[in-house]
Amino acid sequence: MKEARIQTLHPDKEKQNKIISTEKYEVIKAAILQILQEQSLTHTQLMQALHDKVHVTFAGNAHWYGETVKLDLEARDIIKRNTARPPVYSIQQS
Repeated sequence: MKEARIQTLHPDKEKQNKIISTEKYEVIKAAILQILQEQSLTHTQLMQALHDKVHVTFAGNAHWYGETVKLDLEARDIIKRNTARPPVYSIQQS
């Protein structure tokens, strides 16, 4: 049986993001949302926190999947990036 896959979105509508494993997407998505629930972070801090959280159990490159899923969550307005330098990521408030 074929592995379920998801077409991820990119915040820049001109760009197409990756097709990845739905299972890996859900693991990384849950981890990112849990991390950002606790505090807003810069990109570097978010990727380090994600790596620290999943690297022992995740089969794959947490940074690569993290970047792909982070972009998808931005495109879906689930998380947001502010305009500070460096930008800070947080969960989108309804």
